[in-house]
This record gives sequence, C-alpha cells and structure tokens, in this order.
Amino acid sequence: MKKCAIITGGASGIGKAIVEALSQEGHDVVVADRDSEAGNSVATTHDGLFVWADLARESSCRELIDKTISHYGRVDILINNAGFQHVAPLEDFPEDKWQTMLSLMLTAPFLLTKYVWPSMKKQGWGRIVNIASIHALVASPNKVAYTSAKHGLIGLTRTAALEGGAHGITVNALCPAYVRTPLVEDQISNQAKVHQIPEDEVIEQIMLKPAAIKKIIEPREIADLTAYLCSDKGSSVTGACWTIDCGWTAQ
Repeated sequence: MKKCAIITGGASGIGKAIVEALSQEGHDVVVADRDSEAGNSVATTHDGLFVWADLARESSCRELIDKTISHYGRVDILINNAGFQHVAPLEDFPEDKWQTMLSLMLTAPFLLTKYVWPSMKKQGWGRIVNIASIHALVASPNKVAYTSAKHGLIGLTRTAALEGGAHGITVNALCPAYVRTPLVEDQISNQAKVHQIPEDEVIEQIMLKPAAIKKIIEPREIADLTAYLCSDKGSSVTGACWTIDCGWTAQ
C-alpha cells in the first residue's frame, strides 16, 4: 500500500538516497530542505512534494507537517535526517553553533515526531527512522554539539518506540560511520586544520582509522536499510540502534 513519507534534509546525501529508495517502493515523498533548487529538483524527479523548511525553528517544523497533511491527507513515515557538522575544540566551540545544532538535530526530530504522532496513532501504523550517527554511540574530540545531539536522539528513539508499540508505530535509529555525503566532504578541511595534518591524510588517519573495513559508506546503503525498516517486513523492529560502522564499535 502506498504511504506518505517525509524526509528531512532530502535534497542531498543520505536524505536524497532515502527519497529515491522510498519512491522506488511506491511511496509519496515529501522533501524538506533549505536548498530550494536542489530540493525541488529531487521532489520533481520522484513526483513528490518539496517543502522549504528551516527546522531549527519550531514554526517551520509545524508548517512542514501541516503542509504534508494538507497535500496528502496523512503522514505514514517520518525520516529525521537533516543536520550539519561543525568541528572545533570545546573551549572554542561557538555558542550559537551549539544552539543551532541541538535545535536542528534533536529538538526538530522531537517536534516532528510529536506532530505526526496523532496521524500515525489514528491509522494504527507509522514508521519513524532517525538518522543518528556512530557519534550517537561513541564520542570523538572536537564534535561536542554533534555528539551531544546524536546521543540525545537515541534517547528520543527509545522512548518513542516504547510509547508507539501499542499503536503500530515503530521508531528506530541508524548509526552510520562516515558516509559519502557533502557533510562529510566539508569536514575534511576542518579536520585538517584542527588536527594540523594535510587534507589528503584526514580520511585515512581520522575518518577510517577506527574501522575494520577501510571504506566510506555509500548513501544507498543507508537508504536500503531505511526502506526495510519502513516496510511491513520491519514491523517487529523498534527501539533499535542499527550500527553501519564498518566495524568501528567492534573494538
């Protein structure tokens, strides 16, 4: 049965791959992003709806859900994916970056989950997938806001899973290591400056050093697991934190 899926940060990277995967499953897709040009392009390609959204603002979170329900009449799937990274030592970390990162990557998933909850409860079916990070489970230096937000996202995932089980709503989190996305590519220069190493050494010495499999993960790998969790085949899986980390946390 066709479902309606909202994907935040759907204009590029992991979000774009998830839009493609869920569209291929036959679902209606809503692409939420601040990049109007790329977002409209992705939505148009997959016969979906683009909604401009600055999810660090509460009013924008509400507008996204209202516009989706107005257009499609329901929300069945929510993918909380939008985010960004800023790398700096704790003592130098800008306070405004801290506030914005937590608003976007923790408060927004809470608000969007809260706002779609009545629709999902009413229909007795819902799927929420929070795109966390390996940094939801472990920490790295110079990523205080990102790590804090992603750790909090696991708490939200588990609590919502417990509350949603009786209503046919599953809530899961994906915890990937470095994925080949613009967000990761943008980190290379920042990491080089912080660690005082050449940019061409960042991937090997920083990003892949803890992993057993020395590779950058492809966005489609994340999207395929997301599609499974959003299907009826994933109906018994909830409250889980799926590591896709090339063996990072096996140590």
